[in-house]
Amino acid sequence: MKPAWSVILLTTLIGAAQGLFLVVFALDVLRPPPRDFVFLGCAVSLALLGAGLVASFFHLGRPERAWRAVTQWRTSWLSREVIVLPAFTAGVFFYGIFGAKAVGAIAALLCLALFACTGMVYACLKFLQEWRSPFTLANFFLMGLASGLMLSVPLAVIAHPQFAGPLALGAFAVGALAWLVRIASLVRNARLRPKSTTQSAIGVAHPRIVQKAQGFMGGSYNTREFFHHRPKLVVSLVRWSFLALLFPVPGWLLGWGGGSLQAFVAAFVLQFTGLLAERWYFFAEARHPQNLYYQAMS
Repeated sequence: MKPAWSVILLTTLIGAAQGLFLVVFALDVLRPPPRDFVFLGCAVSLALLGAGLVASFFHLGRPERAWRAVTQWRTSWLSREVIVLPAFTAGVFFYGIFGAKAVGAIAALLCLALFACTGMVYACLKFLQEWRSPFTLANFFLMGLASGLMLSVPLAVIAHPQFAGPLALGAFAVGALAWLVRIASLVRNARLRPKSTTQSAIGVAHPRIVQKAQGFMGGSYNTREFFHHRPKLVVSLVRWSFLALLFPVPGWLLGWGGGSLQAFVAAFVLQFTGLLAERWYFFAEARHPQNLYYQAMS
């Protein structure tokens, strides 16, 4: 598939916002921090949600018709995501303003529902084997929680330093888990064998079929949107980059960065950079069956 930066930014930004909110709310329930920390966490979460929402509009051909996305909520996970996202945003806003735990609990449920909706947008596609897996839901949740935890550490240093150490340990543990689960998904996807063949793509059962030409001179929507058009070397470099940046490098900074604010900020920036690379690879890795027909162009 062709990675769209608008969708990459949407999913990574709102994922970090969701993870950060869950961390703030969990702390408020288990060991209430100062009100300033809760307010700061919710404010940053809202900023990330807003940035992700803005990024999503660049993926729309006709933004003025975006409201129509909610009309298919009975059958479409995308429609459900469009409904749950603003509801969760409103929940974070009111929780940040009033601090009522009942409002926070509702927002937490909406947060989990949003993780499920976002993941199922991709996991429900039966024809893309790389996405049709429980790993897709697990990765969206764990990556979002890991980035939210990582972001909470420098915020704790600013607003409530006593929480910085425990949150750093939590960010290290969840980051390691997310990293291991993503590696497991890579191993699983590497073993996949396409269910479709060139023969099934064109309906001809001859044992040897070779495509010599695409059939027309220019490109089309099919040739632009369903393949990333990047060399294998670039894809491989992206894969190794995100594997290094998602956990090993930020994890090292958490443990050996001296506990400084600069080290924690650098850890989050590096991890989020790795998350952007991971999400790009997530889309690029998916092999759309239609490329069997347009393989000469791809």
